[in-house]
Amino acid sequence: MRTIVTFGVAVLLSWAVRPPDAVAAEPRLDATVELGGLSALYHRVQFGRDGTYFDYVKDGGQDVIFSFARLSMDLEVGRHRVVFLYQPLELNTQVVLPRAVTVDGLTFPAETPLDLRYGFPFYRLSYLYEVACPPGLSIQLGGSLQVRDATITFSSADGRSRRTNRDVGPVPALKARLEYTTLTGWFTGFEIDGFYAPVKYLNGGKSDVTGAIVDASVRGGYRFSPSVLGFLNVRWLGGGAQGTSEPEDFSDGYTRNWLHFLIVSLGVRVGLH
Repeated sequence: MRTIVTFGVAVLLSWAVRPPDAVAAEPRLDATVELGGLSALYHRVQFGRDGTYFDYVKDGGQDVIFSFARLSMDLEVGRHRVVFLYQPLELNTQVVLPRAVTVDGLTFPAETPLDLRYGFPFYRLSYLYEVACPPGLSIQLGGSLQVRDATITFSSADGRSRRTNRDVGPVPALKARLEYTTLTGWFTGFEIDGFYAPVKYLNGGKSDVTGAIVDASVRGGYRFSPSVLGFLNVRWLGGGAQGTSEPEDFSDGYTRNWLHFLIVSLGVRVGLH
Protein backbone atom coordinates (compact mmCIF):
# COMPACT_ATOMS: atom_id res chain seq x y z
CA MET A 1 0.00 0.00 0.00
CA ARG A 2 2.85 2.39 0.81
CA THR A 3 4.36 1.75 -2.63
CA ILE A 4 1.05 2.45 -4.37
CA VAL A 5 0.61 5.71 -2.45
CA THR A 6 4.17 6.76 -3.29
CA PHE A 7 3.61 6.08 -6.99
CA GLY A 8 0.34 8.05 -6.92
CA VAL A 9 2.05 11.04 -5.34
CA ALA A 10 4.80 10.90 -7.97
CA VAL A 11 2.25 10.94 -10.79
CA LEU A 12 0.36 13.90 -9.28
CA LEU A 13 3.58 15.85 -8.82
CA SER A 14 4.58 15.18 -12.42
CA TRP A 15 1.28 16.63 -13.65
CA ALA A 16 1.86 19.69 -11.48
CA VAL A 17 5.38 20.23 -12.84
CA ARG A 18 4.48 19.84 -16.53
CA PRO A 19 0.94 19.97 -17.92
CA PRO A 20 -0.19 16.92 -19.93
CA ASP A 21 -0.72 19.01 -23.08
CA ALA A 22 3.01 19.84 -23.08
CA VAL A 23 3.64 16.44 -24.68
CA ALA A 24 2.43 15.56 -28.17
CA ALA A 25 -0.27 12.90 -28.02
CA GLU A 26 0.40 11.38 -31.48
CA PRO A 27 0.70 7.59 -30.97
CA ARG A 28 4.04 5.87 -31.57
CA LEU A 29 4.55 2.11 -31.90
CA ASP A 30 7.99 0.50 -31.43
CA ALA A 31 9.10 -3.13 -31.80
CA THR A 32 12.16 -4.41 -29.92
CA VAL A 33 14.06 -7.66 -30.52
CA GLU A 34 16.95 -9.00 -28.40
CA LEU A 35 19.19 -11.98 -29.20
CA GLY A 36 22.03 -13.24 -27.04
CA GLY A 37 23.19 -15.76 -24.46
CA LEU A 38 21.99 -16.84 -21.01
CA SER A 39 24.18 -18.17 -18.20
CA ALA A 40 22.67 -19.76 -15.09
CA LEU A 41 24.61 -18.38 -12.11
CA TYR A 42 22.41 -20.21 -9.58
CA HIS A 43 19.44 -22.49 -10.15
CA ARG A 44 17.92 -25.00 -7.72
CA VAL A 45 14.53 -26.69 -7.44
CA GLN A 46 12.81 -29.03 -5.00
CA PHE A 47 9.49 -30.84 -5.43
CA GLY A 48 8.07 -32.53 -2.33
CA ARG A 49 9.19 -32.04 1.25
CA ASP A 50 11.27 -35.21 1.04
CA GLY A 51 12.61 -34.18 -2.37
CA THR A 52 16.18 -33.33 -3.31
CA TYR A 53 17.09 -29.65 -3.54
CA PHE A 54 18.44 -30.22 -7.04
CA ASP A 55 21.28 -28.07 -8.36
CA TYR A 56 20.75 -27.53 -12.10
CA VAL A 57 24.12 -25.83 -12.54
CA LYS A 58 26.20 -28.46 -10.73
CA ASP A 59 24.29 -31.66 -11.57
CA GLY A 60 21.73 -30.70 -14.23
CA GLY A 61 23.86 -29.60 -17.18
CA GLN A 62 23.12 -25.87 -16.92
CA ASP A 63 26.83 -25.00 -16.75
CA VAL A 64 26.78 -23.86 -20.41
CA ILE A 65 25.49 -20.81 -22.28
CA PHE A 66 21.95 -21.06 -23.68
CA SER A 67 20.54 -19.06 -26.57
CA PHE A 68 18.27 -16.20 -25.59
CA ALA A 69 15.59 -14.18 -27.36
CA ARG A 70 13.08 -11.54 -26.26
CA LEU A 71 10.33 -9.72 -28.17
CA SER A 72 8.38 -6.65 -27.09
CA MET A 73 6.05 -3.94 -28.42
CA ASP A 74 5.75 -0.43 -26.97
CA LEU A 75 2.79 1.85 -27.61
CA GLU A 76 3.45 5.48 -26.65
CA VAL A 77 0.71 8.08 -26.41
CA GLY A 78 1.87 11.33 -24.84
CA ARG A 79 3.37 10.41 -21.48
CA HIS A 80 1.63 7.03 -21.37
CA ARG A 81 3.34 3.76 -22.32
CA VAL A 82 1.82 0.30 -22.80
CA VAL A 83 4.32 -2.54 -23.22
CA PHE A 84 3.66 -6.12 -24.28
CA LEU A 85 6.52 -8.58 -23.81
CA TYR A 86 7.00 -12.22 -24.75
CA GLN A 87 9.97 -13.96 -23.13
CA PRO A 88 10.60 -17.57 -24.27
CA LEU A 89 12.70 -19.51 -21.77
CA GLU A 90 13.41 -23.15 -22.55
CA LEU A 91 16.43 -24.92 -21.00
CA ASN A 92 16.80 -28.56 -22.07
CA THR A 93 19.73 -30.69 -20.89
CA GLN A 94 20.79 -34.34 -20.75
CA VAL A 95 22.95 -35.69 -17.91
CA VAL A 96 23.96 -38.84 -16.07
CA LEU A 97 23.14 -38.32 -12.40
CA PRO A 98 26.21 -38.33 -10.13
CA ARG A 99 23.96 -39.05 -7.14
CA ALA A 100 20.39 -40.14 -6.41
CA VAL A 101 17.67 -37.51 -6.83
CA THR A 102 14.12 -37.58 -5.43
CA VAL A 103 11.34 -35.61 -7.16
CA ASP A 104 7.78 -35.73 -5.77
CA GLY A 105 8.34 -39.10 -4.12
CA LEU A 106 10.10 -40.69 -7.12
CA THR A 107 13.81 -41.48 -6.72
CA PHE A 108 16.11 -41.54 -9.73
CA PRO A 109 19.14 -43.66 -8.72
CA ALA A 110 22.71 -42.46 -9.20
CA GLU A 111 24.08 -42.98 -12.73
CA THR A 112 20.59 -42.69 -14.27
CA PRO A 113 20.68 -41.03 -17.73
CA LEU A 114 18.26 -38.13 -17.29
CA ASP A 115 16.51 -35.74 -19.67
CA LEU A 116 15.70 -32.40 -18.03
CA ARG A 117 13.36 -29.70 -19.24
CA TYR A 118 13.01 -26.32 -17.56
CA GLY A 119 10.43 -24.42 -19.57
CA PHE A 120 9.43 -21.10 -18.04
CA PRO A 121 8.27 -18.70 -20.76
CA PHE A 122 6.21 -15.71 -19.70
CA TYR A 123 4.03 -12.94 -21.09
CA ARG A 124 4.03 -9.48 -19.55
CA LEU A 125 1.74 -6.48 -19.99
CA SER A 126 2.99 -3.22 -18.49
CA TYR A 127 1.81 0.35 -18.07
CA LEU A 128 4.25 3.23 -17.56
CA TYR A 129 3.76 6.93 -17.00
CA GLU A 130 6.53 9.38 -17.87
CA VAL A 131 7.20 11.80 -15.01
CA ALA A 132 8.57 15.31 -15.56
CA CYS A 133 12.18 15.27 -16.77
CA PRO A 134 14.68 17.45 -18.68
CA PRO A 135 15.25 17.16 -22.45
CA GLY A 136 16.87 13.87 -23.49
CA LEU A 137 15.97 12.12 -20.23
CA SER A 138 12.87 9.99 -19.71
CA ILE A 139 11.88 8.54 -16.32
CA GLN A 140 8.86 6.24 -16.34
CA LEU A 141 7.05 4.54 -13.45
CA GLY A 142 4.26 1.98 -13.45
CA GLY A 143 3.38 -1.66 -13.02
CA SER A 144 3.24 -5.00 -14.81
CA LEU A 145 1.12 -8.12 -14.90
CA GLN A 146 3.14 -11.18 -15.85
CA VAL A 147 1.68 -14.57 -16.76
CA ARG A 148 3.97 -17.57 -16.28
CA ASP A 149 3.55 -20.78 -18.26
CA ALA A 150 5.89 -23.28 -16.59
CA THR A 151 6.66 -26.91 -17.45
CA ILE A 152 9.44 -28.58 -15.43
CA THR A 153 10.22 -32.22 -16.21
CA PHE A 154 12.59 -34.87 -14.86
CA SER A 155 12.57 -37.94 -17.13
CA SER A 156 14.81 -41.00 -17.38
CA ALA A 157 16.27 -41.40 -20.86
CA ASP A 158 14.33 -44.66 -21.40
CA GLY A 159 11.07 -42.88 -20.53
CA ARG A 160 10.11 -45.31 -17.75
CA SER A 161 10.39 -42.80 -14.91
CA ARG A 162 9.10 -39.26 -15.08
CA ARG A 163 7.88 -36.37 -12.96
CA THR A 164 6.37 -33.23 -14.50
CA ASN A 165 5.22 -30.05 -12.81
CA ARG A 166 3.08 -27.55 -14.76
CA ASP A 167 1.87 -24.17 -13.58
CA VAL A 168 0.11 -21.21 -15.18
CA GLY A 169 -0.58 -18.10 -13.15
CA PRO A 170 -0.46 -14.29 -12.90
CA VAL A 171 2.33 -12.38 -11.17
CA PRO A 172 1.99 -8.60 -10.52
CA ALA A 173 5.08 -6.40 -10.35
CA LEU A 174 6.21 -2.80 -10.05
CA LYS A 175 8.11 -1.35 -13.00
CA ALA A 176 10.52 1.54 -13.62
CA ARG A 177 12.41 2.66 -16.70
CA LEU A 178 15.05 5.34 -17.30
CA GLU A 179 16.34 6.35 -20.73
CA TYR A 180 18.80 9.05 -21.75
CA THR A 181 19.77 10.08 -25.29
CA THR A 182 22.53 12.56 -26.05
CA LEU A 183 22.40 15.17 -28.81
CA THR A 184 24.89 13.03 -30.79
CA GLY A 185 22.58 9.99 -30.73
CA TRP A 186 24.21 7.84 -28.03
CA PHE A 187 21.74 6.09 -25.77
CA THR A 188 21.80 4.59 -22.25
CA GLY A 189 18.97 3.03 -20.29
CA PHE A 190 17.93 1.10 -17.21
CA GLU A 191 14.77 -0.95 -16.64
CA ILE A 192 13.48 -3.08 -13.77
CA ASP A 193 10.40 -5.16 -12.97
CA GLY A 194 10.26 -6.45 -9.41
CA PHE A 195 7.99 -8.09 -6.89
CA TYR A 196 8.23 -9.97 -3.59
CA ALA A 197 5.24 -11.04 -1.49
CA PRO A 198 3.28 -13.93 0.05
CA VAL A 199 1.21 -15.06 -2.93
CA LYS A 200 -1.89 -16.12 -1.00
CA TYR A 201 -2.55 -12.57 0.22
CA LEU A 202 -2.76 -11.40 -3.39
CA ASN A 203 -4.84 -14.09 -5.06
CA GLY A 204 -7.04 -14.98 -2.07
CA GLY A 205 -6.12 -18.64 -2.31
CA LYS A 206 -5.06 -21.16 0.29
CA SER A 207 -1.52 -21.61 -1.03
CA ASP A 208 1.13 -20.73 1.54
CA VAL A 209 3.71 -19.67 -1.04
CA THR A 210 6.18 -16.79 -1.12
CA GLY A 211 7.23 -15.61 -4.57
CA ALA A 212 9.57 -13.07 -6.12
CA ILE A 213 10.76 -11.85 -9.49
CA VAL A 214 13.46 -9.39 -10.51
CA ASP A 215 14.08 -8.54 -14.16
CA ALA A 216 16.68 -5.76 -14.30
CA SER A 217 18.74 -4.57 -17.24
CA VAL A 218 21.27 -1.93 -18.24
CA ARG A 219 21.77 -1.06 -21.88
CA GLY A 220 23.73 1.28 -24.08
CA GLY A 221 23.70 1.95 -27.80
CA TYR A 222 23.26 4.38 -30.65
CA ARG A 223 20.23 5.89 -32.38
CA PHE A 224 20.97 5.47 -36.09
CA SER A 225 17.81 7.35 -37.08
CA PRO A 226 14.68 8.69 -35.36
CA SER A 227 13.11 5.25 -35.81
CA VAL A 228 16.06 2.81 -35.42
CA LEU A 229 18.04 2.20 -32.22
CA GLY A 230 20.69 -0.51 -31.69
CA PHE A 231 22.01 -1.49 -28.26
CA LEU A 232 23.97 -3.89 -26.06
CA ASN A 233 22.02 -5.14 -23.04
CA VAL A 234 23.12 -6.81 -19.79
CA ARG A 235 20.26 -8.36 -17.83
CA TRP A 236 19.81 -10.09 -14.49
CA LEU A 237 16.74 -12.33 -14.34
CA GLY A 238 16.08 -13.78 -10.89
CA GLY A 239 13.42 -14.93 -8.48
CA GLY A 240 11.33 -17.99 -7.76
CA ALA A 241 8.91 -19.32 -5.19
CA GLN A 242 8.82 -21.43 -2.03
CA GLY A 243 5.95 -22.92 -0.10
CA THR A 244 3.06 -25.37 -0.13
CA SER A 245 0.06 -25.30 -2.48
CA GLU A 246 -2.79 -27.77 -3.01
CA PRO A 247 -1.55 -31.41 -3.17
CA GLU A 248 -1.82 -33.12 -6.57
CA ASP A 249 -1.08 -36.56 -8.01
CA PHE A 250 2.35 -37.74 -6.80
CA SER A 251 2.89 -34.40 -5.03
CA ASP A 252 2.37 -33.11 -1.50
CA GLY A 253 2.27 -29.57 -2.91
CA TYR A 254 5.64 -28.36 -1.62
CA THR A 255 7.85 -26.47 -4.08
CA ARG A 256 11.12 -24.58 -3.82
CA ASN A 257 12.46 -22.97 -6.98
CA TRP A 258 15.06 -20.16 -7.04
CA LEU A 259 17.19 -18.92 -9.89
CA HIS A 260 19.66 -16.20 -10.92
CA PHE A 261 20.40 -15.83 -14.65
CA LEU A 262 22.86 -13.47 -16.34
CA ILE A 263 21.93 -12.50 -19.90
CA VAL A 264 23.96 -10.55 -22.45
CA SER A 265 22.26 -9.63 -25.71
CA LEU A 266 22.26 -7.37 -28.74
CA GLY A 267 19.03 -5.62 -29.56
CA VAL A 268 17.33 -3.34 -32.02
CA ARG A 269 14.30 -1.08 -31.52
CA VAL A 270 12.42 -0.09 -34.66
CA GLY A 271 9.69 2.54 -34.85
CA LEU A 272 6.69 1.20 -36.75
CA HIS A 273 4.66 4.40 -36.65
